[in-house]
Amino acid sequence: MSAGLNLAQQEAVNYMHGPCLVLAGAGSGKTRVITHKIARLISAGLAPQQIAAITFTNKAAAEMRERAKSLIGRDAKKVVICTFHALGVRMMREDGSVLGLKPQFSILDSDDVTSILKDAGGTTDAATARQWQWTISLWKNMGLNATQAEAQARDDNERVTARIMGRYEERLAAYQSVDFDDLIGLPLKLLRDHPQVREKWQAQLGHVLVDEYQDTNATQYEVLKLLVGERGRFTAVGDDDQSIYGWRGATLDNLKKLPIDFPQLKVIKLEQNYRSTSAILRAANNVIGPNPKLFPKTLFSELGEGEPVRVVDADNEEHEAERAVARIQSIRAGNAATASGGASALAWRSFAVLYRANHQARVLEQALRKAAIPYKVSGGQSFFDRAEIKDLCAWFRLWVNNDDDPAFLRAVTTPKRGIGHTTLQNLGTFASKYKVSLFEALFSPSLGSVLPAKAVGSLHEFGRYVNDLEFRARQTTGAEDARAFMMDWLKEIGYEKHLYDGEDSEKLAAARWTNVLDFCDWMSQRCGGTIDDTAGVTLESEKKNLLEVAQTIALLSTISEREQDQDVVTLSTLHAAKGLEWPHVMLVGVTEGMLPFKLGDEENPTGRADGPMSEGILQRLQEERRLMYVGITRAQRSLAVSWTKRRKKGREMVAAQPSRFIAEMALDKTTVKEDPREKLKALRAEFAKKALDTAAAAAASAP
Repeated sequence: MSAGLNLAQQEAVNYMHGPCLVLAGAGSGKTRVITHKIARLISAGLAPQQIAAITFTNKAAAEMRERAKSLIGRDAKKVVICTFHALGVRMMREDGSVLGLKPQFSILDSDDVTSILKDAGGTTDAATARQWQWTISLWKNMGLNATQAEAQARDDNERVTARIMGRYEERLAAYQSVDFDDLIGLPLKLLRDHPQVREKWQAQLGHVLVDEYQDTNATQYEVLKLLVGERGRFTAVGDDDQSIYGWRGATLDNLKKLPIDFPQLKVIKLEQNYRSTSAILRAANNVIGPNPKLFPKTLFSELGEGEPVRVVDADNEEHEAERAVARIQSIRAGNAATASGGASALAWRSFAVLYRANHQARVLEQALRKAAIPYKVSGGQSFFDRAEIKDLCAWFRLWVNNDDDPAFLRAVTTPKRGIGHTTLQNLGTFASKYKVSLFEALFSPSLGSVLPAKAVGSLHEFGRYVNDLEFRARQTTGAEDARAFMMDWLKEIGYEKHLYDGEDSEKLAAARWTNVLDFCDWMSQRCGGTIDDTAGVTLESEKKNLLEVAQTIALLSTISEREQDQDVVTLSTLHAAKGLEWPHVMLVGVTEGMLPFKLGDEENPTGRADGPMSEGILQRLQEERRLMYVGITRAQRSLAVSWTKRRKKGREMVAAQPSRFIAEMALDKTTVKEDPREKLKALRAEFAKKALDTAAAAAASAP
């Protein structure tokens, strides 16, 4: 099983007797270690279903499941490979009843939460509600409830937010719903407050592996501790140099706590990088050097020196985008010039342009379109964030959980069915008074006292239709039956007509209807048991009914992995690029104030790396440095870093300075500068000369 592993990887795979921390530098083969360790645990006698491998994204879980399958075959299906959130769902579906939660609870998305908070806080302003949402989420990730948050509130604003959090918690309980933070917070409550549940899960899981351990927050760490108990049979795999999610609650304290909470902790470092050339790794090691180290390590590579890392300066963002395009063209042209035997051009998917903030993509998109280069913007709108998909998901959520009021309100008004806002408002008042859900209130014998008979009739008709659909969906298994059911249902509610009526552009309406058909195909394939469900429940070879599949929808972030196969240049933020790699990478906009992002000029008026800094500013600078390190280590063969002499700030252009991180890379001054346009011009001249020489040779040999 250990074939192809280096000594450090073998040590990590073979250590099974207690807690183990694997410090896996960028590109050092951590997924390989995790999958080989799963195989090793099984060969040592642990049942596959007693092993849990926890990741942070659905995509990472899917990749790990695929790799485990190729290594250990059918047994991989039984291993619990899922995200922290999917494991939380699994625990609550099984044991949530002790917290008063029924197994069919709903998982609310971000928009649902904003709406509920607007209602709970008595505001119509979405921006205010989102600010509350952000604060409440941070508190939940710190393990605080509304009462605890209010007790430690620092000002009136926080006190008000804590009270709104209390009302929000009441509404979630009434709706039998949870938000994404609850998928970690409630499992913690289950394990901490209910010994019988804790013992059950500790017995069920013989070994827990955690990927990207540096990204865990305080609550996730407490969940892990309670899952593994005093035996501490776990493997945490992470890299303190790649901790870039402090803004959403991830904390390096979790790495500091491990040796204290588990004194017998075995620490193993993976320092050999299999991704990048030595030139790229040297720049990465130099950049991360100034950061304090919990566990010092230095990456090395045996892939050779490679191309020097280049620095490109530009006049402004438009000029910078043109130079990025010229670099892509020159690398492809150079590759074609050196390729033998008429090899095809380097694929567009070999290139990525990375930046600090989403708004930086616009000017790059314009330059790529002008050059007719295909591209995709990574981290764009998720399939499940589209209005038409949310509409359909609301119906599914309502079938699964009749108490889900946000889903009820969306389903009853999409498409419109003659039930107006006044009727729904009166129904809502009635439901609040009797502390029941909207759906339950709809069938109350005394509803006629607050609503006219016609309105009650319309509500009853809707309620009966939902019950009928729920019954039919529960009986529907297999891909063909599921698709037929969904097409009949969409026809019955007139959804295609609703899309065309709601759009001025027929083309846009047709595109939205195509998304709906894709969604129907996707759902029906899962009912047929032909696809691994990326929410952590493997559906291969077992058929599910539509409602069982619907329960996992809220955990998914993408409809399929087909986009990964497109031959396009990737534009991505540095945060979204983590965990990915490309042969040729460009980091753009590497200026002070952008990367590192504004550090608070009032606290560091000089803007220099050696200027006076508070502890908070220093920690933010260290996280920004880790972000630069993540960007550099995405590159396999070539890396260019660019900055602009001027940049847009609002409506004006302001002078800009290269980021301090460029100096920290300590590049060789003789090789660093590059003008990609000049290089492209030289290559074109070389091509033209070759063509002339070929033509002259042909003419000379002609009879």
